[in-house]
Amino acid sequence: MTTLTTPDGTRIAYRDHSPPHTPPTPRAPGPVLLLHGLAGHMGEWDDLARRLLGEGRRVVAYDARGHGASTRRPPTMSRAACVADAVALVEELSLAPVTLIGQSLGGHTALLLAAAHPALVQSLILIEAGPGGPNPDLPSRIAAWVDSWPTPFRSPAAAQAFFGHEAWAANVEEREDGWYPRVDRDTMIAAVTELAAHDYWDDWTRITCPALVIRGADGTMPERDHREMRARRPTRTALEVIPAAAHDVHLDQPERLHAAVRAFL
Repeated sequence: MTTLTTPDGTRIAYRDHSPPHTPPTPRAPGPVLLLHGLAGHMGEWDDLARRLLGEGRRVVAYDARGHGASTRRPPTMSRAACVADAVALVEELSLAPVTLIGQSLGGHTALLLAAAHPALVQSLILIEAGPGGPNPDLPSRIAAWVDSWPTPFRSPAAAQAFFGHEAWAANVEEREDGWYPRVDRDTMIAAVTELAAHDYWDDWTRITCPALVIRGADGTMPERDHREMRARRPTRTALEVIPAAAHDVHLDQPERLHAAVRAFL
């Protein structure tokens, strides 16, 4: 794991995976940047990263500010700061033009990056993520969700049993009285406050690269938003619905997700 320090002093932890024994050539598959969702971490992408590496792609995953091994309490959790972090990684690691794959809040960051920096992005894959709309209840819902966690957990296994995925259990740390997720409650609320006050459809229509928008059949992304995203960019947007998947499509159905990603790329 390596870290990059942003201009506001935030440390961004990332992993840069290169395919084994595959020297870069002009025809080699392009690199991929993976962006996790709220309260997540880069380890959630291990399965997809392994599959993409097997196809000869360079894969970079990172912990967003306020998450995992990155700075836990950064100066700001604004949408602009999160986009700037991703841009810094793309430029520092010479990834452009890059394919962005983002889930939930990470997908929203990827959407804004593609809109603001089209020269950096080759293609965009959004998982349970879109332009959204004003949702004033969102911060209180996130607060209630975090408050519902029965912390401290007795063990990582107890965290896995509660959250439902092994990947979530990998994002806990041990303290004197037990195990806690590697996120901060107030930081999580701050991460969605700006998002809850705006919609980002204008940003979506400004994107010039091809995009794939993936919705879990049992997820939280509204079906109407899914359809509207293609309606507003009909020639540059593909849609996919993954059956037997909720909001964490990448954890619920990793093989089906990879099949959709591979077909699109």
